[in-house]
Amino acid sequence: MFDCLKKFNWKKGGLFAAGVAFGTAGIKILTSEDAKKVYTHCTAAVLRAKKCVMDTVTKAQENAEDIYEEAKIINEEREEEVVEDEI
Repeated sequence: MFDCLKKFNWKKGGLFAAGVAFGTAGIKILTSEDAKKVYTHCTAAVLRAKKCVMDTVTKAQENAEDIYEEAKIINEEREEEVVEDEI
């Protein structure tokens, strides 16, 4: 009658039971009010970081546009000099 208990792998069964217990406790912890506060603060920090990155990217784009326009002006002036030298 108890032969099936002898064949049962108690180590694996114990690990399974511990996993279920930790999983249940983990779900309770992850859905708690304190965890919600942590998630909210982390999300707010990510949004602040995103804003900072986007501000930096916008400044870099504006600087790149300014550089491009100035480079076009320089090339136009050089073309005018070359035309004047050929005349």
